[in-house]
Amino acid sequence: MNVLIIEDEKPAARRLKRMLSAIGIDAHTMLHSVEESIQWFLENEHPDLIFLDIQLSDGLSFEIFEEVEIQSAIIFTTAYDEYALKAFKLNSIDYVLKPIDEEELQVAVEKFRTQQKRVAALGLSIEDIRKLFANPVDQKFKKRLTVRVGQHIKIIPIGEVECFFSENKSTYIFTKEKRSYLLDNSLEHWQKQIDPIRFFRVNRTFIVQMDAIKDIIAFSNSRLKLILNSYHDSEIIVSRERVKEFKNWIG
Repeated sequence: MNVLIIEDEKPAARRLKRMLSAIGIDAHTMLHSVEESIQWFLENEHPDLIFLDIQLSDGLSFEIFEEVEIQSAIIFTTAYDEYALKAFKLNSIDYVLKPIDEEELQVAVEKFRTQQKRVAALGLSIEDIRKLFANPVDQKFKKRLTVRVGQHIKIIPIGEVECFFSENKSTYIFTKEKRSYLLDNSLEHWQKQIDPIRFFRVNRTFIVQMDAIKDIIAFSNSRLKLILNSYHDSEIIVSRERVKEFKNWIG
């Protein structure tokens, strides 16, 4: 089994490597940042399994997925559980909280081995296994947007977008930088261009990103009111006919 550890705290990485060695797994490669990991994946064959810390020294490890199509199964490791939902939307086998417990690590590894055995029983190759763990749907969705700012063209990673919204027959995005940018085309057009795992059309006016949702409040007529991290210009209400689907979307 080819195993990779991505962890920004080197003592924690070495401890995890020792724990894996104790259960018969050798991790030969350790990476420590988003930038280093992206470069490594572009230049090397992807491993069978990755132990991936979520908060790295130069950003969240989810940023790696925005630049590289990861062809590996993943066990996420982190001291915080706030990213659990997003982790399981990716190639995740399990999600282990720090400090890592030996029994929990063993359970996570066994889940991966069980997956391997089931696929092997079907006579599939290791490349087939990687394809099953990968998320090919993500390939066709936008990973970045371009907007015009005066005479300049600005590139905005899709992860920086809190929401898409319509106003006065125009379509805009609002970013984590607390800025709005005008887009070409309609909200309906952009709804088809972005990943439905990450974004949801809550009503006729708004599409929101899951990571941008700060709070969800019960509202009148069985609706829901959303509070985003940065956008506060107008109320964002999940329409009554979309509430059930919205609840399924957030898990």
